[in-house]
This record gives sequence, C-alpha cells and structure tokens, in this order.
Amino acid sequence: MKGRLALVALLAVLGACQTPRPRPVTPHVTYVAARYADLPGWNGDALGQAWPALLSSCRVQSLPDWRTFCAAALALNAPTDASIRSFLEANLQPFLIERTGTSAAAPETTGLLTGYFEPQLQGSRTHLPGFDAPLYSPPDDLLTVDLGAVIPELKGKRVRGRLVGRTVVPYYTRAQLASDPALRGHEIVWLDSALDAFLLEVQGSGRIRLEDGTVIRLAYADQNGQPYRSIGRYLVSQGELSLGAATLPAIRAWLADHPQRLAEVLDANPSVVFFQELPLGDPNLGPRGAQGIALTAGRSIAVDPAFIPLGTPVYLAAADPALQRLVLAQDTGGAISGAPRADFFCGSGDAAAGLAGSLRAQASLWLLWPRGAPLPDQNSRQILPK
Repeated sequence: MKGRLALVALLAVLGACQTPRPRPVTPHVTYVAARYADLPGWNGDALGQAWPALLSSCRVQSLPDWRTFCAAALALNAPTDASIRSFLEANLQPFLIERTGTSAAAPETTGLLTGYFEPQLQGSRTHLPGFDAPLYSPPDDLLTVDLGAVIPELKGKRVRGRLVGRTVVPYYTRAQLASDPALRGHEIVWLDSALDAFLLEVQGSGRIRLEDGTVIRLAYADQNGQPYRSIGRYLVSQGELSLGAATLPAIRAWLADHPQRLAEVLDANPSVVFFQELPLGDPNLGPRGAQGIALTAGRSIAVDPAFIPLGTPVYLAAADPALQRLVLAQDTGGAISGAPRADFFCGSGDAAAGLAGSLRAQASLWLLWPRGAPLPDQNSRQILPK
C-alpha cells in the first residue's frame, strides 16, 4: 500500500508529465458490425496500392489473432485489386467505429481527419549565422517512470520528469527548455527557421539537407512529457484566426506578419519532441512509424493505439472520394487521441506539405478485424451485434 501511495503522489506531482499519446477515459468507443457494401468507394479502391503496406505490417504483427490472416496474405501470389478485395472480404469483418458518451444526442460516426508529412529542411551541424533553431537528442536528465512496473493496473502508463535533489518534478516546458544545462551537446542540427523546427516536431520525423548536400533523416526518439497544445487553436482562442481558417498555410502567413509573436505562439505548446538521427536509406520510402516500418504515402495513418491497434487495416471514408480508401494504422501521434480520429500520411516534400497543411475533414473509420476473433479488450468498448 505504501508503494501505491507513493505512486499516487508521483502522479499528482507529474500531472503535466503525460505521455505524448494519452488514453482517453471518456467518451467511449463502440464498434458496430457492418457490411462491405456500407463502405463508400470500397469497390473502386485500388487495393493493390495498399497491399505492400499491409504486408509490411503483417511481417511485424505480433497479435495472435492476426497470425492466420497474415500467413495467408503473405502467401498470395501476384494478387490483383479484385483478388485482394475477395481475400479481405472473406477474412476480415468491418466494424464502424462510433464515439458515444458525448454531449451529442446520437453516436458520432465521424471524427477529425488531418494530414501530416515528412518535411525536408535545410540544416547545419554547427550553430552558424542564420541557423539558430536547434533540434535535440534526448537529454540525460529526462526521467521516464513506467508506472505499470509497480502497479499492474497502470500497464502502459508512463510519466516523464526530472530530478531536483531527491524530488521528481515535471520536465521543462518549451518555454523553459533553454534553461536546461543538460541539453548542451545534444544538438543534432540547427535549422534556419524556428517555425519549421517546431513543425518538424509536430510531424515527428523529417529529412535535413546539410551544407555539404548530405541528407539525413531525423526520427522521433522521446518527448518531454508535457501535453500537446495546438498553436492553431491558440491563435483561434486569441481571436487571431477563425477555427475554419486555422490551416498551416494561414498560420504560417500570420506568423510571417507578426514575427514579434513567434516565440509566444510556439511556447503555447509546452510539448517538445527529441530526435534520433538515422541514415536516409531508400529516398522513395517514408520514415518509420510507431510500428517500426516505413510509412506509405496515402496508405498509412496515425491513430490512437488504445482504440485501433497498430498494424490494423482500416477503411477510411471522407466526403472527398479521393479519401475513401484502405489504409493501415502504422503510426501514432501526440495530437491523435480517441476514435474515430486519424492523421493521414501525405508523403515527403513540398506537395505533401501542401496537402497535409490543408487537410482537415470529417471522416468515418471502419476497423477491419479477423472474422471470429474477439475485438481488443477495453473497458470503454462495446461490441454491438451484427
């Protein structure tokens, strides 16, 4: 009991030190069995474009209920769109993801769909004039506490902080980060734009072209444990932008017109991401997602894994027919919480940046799950009869 009380006290102290992907308690998520005929655009989707991503997930899939399906998928020889469609329909049951327990009178069958991309930015290994925005590897004083190691009911829950004497306190916020002496020497690169450095943290990975022409890839390594706050929503709350106009191009334009407020706006998000450097590898592949495999432009999404397990095929349907397609849950993100909610990987480069910056839509998600297998066990979930 004493150990449990100590952990409760630790949680109270680290109230701000959440993991970047908190699990919501409410509202609840409900799965409703559906038919493939209910999926808008299902028969017209070029499923072969999603097939390599599905096989990549299958190669690392560890959930027992997927073993039979994945073995059969990996054994298919030169599948076509039609044969993939038949295979999926025979082996996977679609479940519409609904959100209940909100203020809405009826279950909510759509959620926010946004986009993200892999930026390619200019950087320097050293702090040169004009390159003033550092990106860091995890500092040595960043402490991660695995609560599940002490209290089994808290399995998967982690908090981050730092030691001051013998006391654990929340880790530095973005505004406080410059005062952390432990960050010195952890600069991986310096960028020529503080806003671009910030946006790379939001994306979680990116490519950096160095002065000699070498291109490296930065990938998510850790986070300071502070909650993610949208700078778009901050500008809306300040009356500077309307909610519908708070797109990335509009935010960028507003900050260009108000450079004296750049630090204020960026500091409105206390969360900071730390990176690891990776070789670029195949430039045609995306960065590694949370499942540990390269993301596929237009076919990978980031989700809240508390509701959609990583590696799961998902059917996505927004009003735009171009966003009615089979995708794979292969990544997570600090801003992706609850379900139905997804972040659509748009690819790398300027065109992908334009698409990601303008993508903000309502979409439905169908979980495609092995027939006869129990859905992931969560107290907040229900399975409705077919």
